[in-house]
Amino acid sequence: MSKAITDGLVLQPPPFAAGLANWSSANGLSGDASYSGAANAALVTNDQDFGGCLELQKTASTQKLRAFMDTPLRPDMYIRITARVKALSGNLPSVRIAAWAGNASGTNVGAAPQTGPSVALTQYGTVVTVSAIIGAGNRQGVDLVWGTVPVMAHVGLDLTGSNGGIVRIDDIEVEDVTNVFLRTMVDVVDVRDYGAIGDGTTNDMAAFQAADAAAAGRTILVSAGTYRIAGNLTLNNAVRFVGTVTQPTANRLVLTRNFDLDTYAAAYGSDAEGFRRALGALFYFSDHVTFDMSGRRVDLTGPVDVAAMSGLSSFANRRVLRNGSLNAVTSSAWDTQSVSSVATYTPTTNSTRLTGVTNVANVPVGALIEGTGVGREVYVRSKNVGAGTIELSQPLYGAAGTRTYTFKRFAYMLDFSGFSLLSRFEIHDVEFNCLGLNSGVMMPMSGSVFRFDNCTFNRPMDRGITSTGTGCQGMFIDYCQFLSNEQSLPAQNRTTIAVSVQANDVKMRNNRIVRFRHFAVMNGTSHMIYNNHFFQGDDQTAGVRLAGLVFTQTNVATVVQGNYIDNCFIEWGNEHDPDPGFSNEFSFGGLNVIGNIFIASDVSSAFRWVVVKPYGSGHFFNGFSMVNNTFRVFNATVERVEMVDTTFASLDFTRSRNVRVEGNTFNQVSQTIANPIVTAHSQSAAADPWVVDASNYIPFGGRIRMVESVQPEGALQNGANAQRYLNPQATPGTGTAGNQVQLRWGEALRGKAIVTMRMDVPV
Repeated sequence: MSKAITDGLVLQPPPFAAGLANWSSANGLSGDASYSGAANAALVTNDQDFGGCLELQKTASTQKLRAFMDTPLRPDMYIRITARVKALSGNLPSVRIAAWAGNASGTNVGAAPQTGPSVALTQYGTVVTVSAIIGAGNRQGVDLVWGTVPVMAHVGLDLTGSNGGIVRIDDIEVEDVTNVFLRTMVDVVDVRDYGAIGDGTTNDMAAFQAADAAAAGRTILVSAGTYRIAGNLTLNNAVRFVGTVTQPTANRLVLTRNFDLDTYAAAYGSDAEGFRRALGALFYFSDHVTFDMSGRRVDLTGPVDVAAMSGLSSFANRRVLRNGSLNAVTSSAWDTQSVSSVATYTPTTNSTRLTGVTNVANVPVGALIEGTGVGREVYVRSKNVGAGTIELSQPLYGAAGTRTYTFKRFAYMLDFSGFSLLSRFEIHDVEFNCLGLNSGVMMPMSGSVFRFDNCTFNRPMDRGITSTGTGCQGMFIDYCQFLSNEQSLPAQNRTTIAVSVQANDVKMRNNRIVRFRHFAVMNGTSHMIYNNHFFQGDDQTAGVRLAGLVFTQTNVATVVQGNYIDNCFIEWGNEHDPDPGFSNEFSFGGLNVIGNIFIASDVSSAFRWVVVKPYGSGHFFNGFSMVNNTFRVFNATVERVEMVDTTFASLDFTRSRNVRVEGNTFNQVSQTIANPIVTAHSQSAAADPWVVDASNYIPFGGRIRMVESVQPEGALQNGANAQRYLNPQATPGTGTAGNQVQLRWGEALRGKAIVTMRMDVPV
C-alpha cells in the first residue's frame, strides 16, 4: 500500500538539480537560510557515482540539510528517508538522517525524536547509504517513532564530527514503506499477495496455502475474484471472503476458524452450495464438532446427499448440525420416483429378500415397497442388479410367491442413506420447511444414537424421518414438532408418516405431532415414548380415526407414558413377521401404557384407543400393562377403549399371562375394563353353583383364567335361612366364551360375595 499512489500524496523532495534554494541549512522553515549561493555548497552535475548531486563542506558542529518542502505524514503511514553519501577529502564526518517534526499548526513537536542512527564515514570515495524510517507506531524497524501529533516533516540529514571535510550527497529519497508493516497494522493477509490470480481458471491452491502459512493468526483476505481450488484445502487461520472459490465436488474446503454458514456461503457464492460444502467438511478434522447455520435460511432445490458431499461411507464420531432453516424450493429434483416390478418372495429361504426382480436396475435403494401382503414402512435396503435381488428392511407377512410390487423413492432434504454406518450425528434447532414438496430426513443404513433436538418438520410431502435400516438404533427425538401437509384432509385420506423406525431403543420425548396418518410406525424393541402430544383428528362428524403409534412386532418391551393421545390410537401388531402365526417365539408382550391422556371427539361409538392386531393365529398376551390412564370422549360416546382387530386372527385368551389393567379413568365410555376384575356378585335365590359373569369387564373380550379371591359380604344363607360359613370351589373360564366363574359351595346358598378374578395367570 502506497499513500503516494492511493491518496496522491507527494513525499519526494525536489532533486538538488532543481536548485539549492529548495534546501535549508537549518530546519527547512520559512525564513531559514538556504544553500543557494552558500560558500560551502555547490551543485555537481557529473559525479561518477551519483550523476547530479550536492557537494557540501562541513563548517558547523552539526551541518544540517533540510528540505523546505513539507513531507506529509499520517498515523497509518510509514516513510523511509534514504541518503547516499561519500567523503571526498578532509576530516571524515559522521552522517545521519534527520527530519524536523511539525504539528498541524506548524510548530515543532519536540517530544518526537528527529535524528536517526549515525554512521561514520571511514574511507574516501566509498558510497555509504544511510536511512531511517519514520512512523506513528512503535513497531520493530521504526527508527523515529513520532506518534500521531506530527503531520509533516522537513526531511534531510546531518553531518556531525570534525569540521572541514567535503562530502557529496545524492538526491535524498523518501518512500512510503507502509506495506512493510501492513500485516501487523491491519492484521490481514491477502491471497493475491501470495500469487493468487482469481481468474476462475488458474489453480490458486498453492497461493492460498502460502497465505495461510504466512498469516500466523492474522486474517486471510480473499479479495475480489473467482479462485479455482483444485484439491482439498484446509485454512487454519480466520478468513474473509470478498471473492469466491470454485472447487470440484469431490474436494473440500475446511475453514477451521470460520466454520459457519455465513463464511461458507460467502466462499461459494450461495447459501445452498455453502451449506452443502460445510456439511461435507464437518466430517473431517475442522477443529469443530458443530456446524452452525448462523440462524440462516437455506433454500434447497434438491436433496442433499450427505455421504456424497463428505466422500465417506462410514463415520462414528459425534458431529452436530444446528441453528438454521432448510427451505424447499419448487424443483423436479423433489419428484417421487415410482417403479413397478414383478418379484418373488420366499420367506422360508430368506425372509428379507426379493428374487427374480424384473427391472431391478431401475428400482431405487431407499424406496418404499407397496403390494399385497406387505406391511407398512418396508424399504429397499440394497439391490444386486446382476443377481436380480433386493434386500428388504423388514420381512413381508403375506407375500409368499410371485407378484407385482410398487417401489416409491421419496426425496429427502437431508439424505444420509449413502452412509453404510453413521453414528452419533445430531441435529439441533433446525427447521425442515418441506412445504409439501419433499420429505425431511432419510437415516443412514446402520449406526446408532442419531439425535434430533428442538427441530421442526413443517409440511413434509411423505415422511418426516425415515429409517430404511438400523441407522435409527438408539435414536433420540426430543422437543421436536411435526406439522402435517394434510391437516385439512379427513384422517383416512392422509398418507404422511412423521417417523419410521426399523431398529431398537428409540427415545421420543416431548414432541408435538399434528394430523399425520401416523405419528410413528415402529419395529424393534425397548422404545421409550414419553410426554408427546400427537393428534390426528379431522373436521368430520363421526370421523374415522387411525393409529398414532403402530408397533409392528409382538414383543416390544416398550413404555408409552405421559402422552396426550388425541383422536388416534395405539395399534400393536406383527405385520413385519414372515410367519405371522405363533411359532414358539415371544408373543404379544412387554408393552406398558402408563399415565397417558386419551382424548377423542366426534367419533363413532366403535372407536377404540388400544387395538391389538395379530396377523396370524395362536398369539396371546405375555406381559401387558395399561394403568393410570385417562380416557375421555367429547361430542360422542364410545363403547370401549380397547379391542382385538380380528381381520387376520384373534388372540388365544387361554394363554394370557401378566396382564395388568387398573387405575384407569373412563369418561363417556360405556364399558369400563380392568384386570384383575373385582365384582360384587349378589345371589338372590339359593343356588349352587353361583355363576359370576365378568364378560363386559374383561379387557379385549378375553376369558377368565384365575380367581384370586372370594370374600362373602354379610351372611350366607341356605334355603332354610340358616347362616352358613363356607369357602367355595372356584372354577374360572366357564360359559361358552370362558368369561364366567362358577362358585360351588356344596349346597344351595344365597347372599353376596366380592369376587376378584383375572383374565391371565401371573406366571
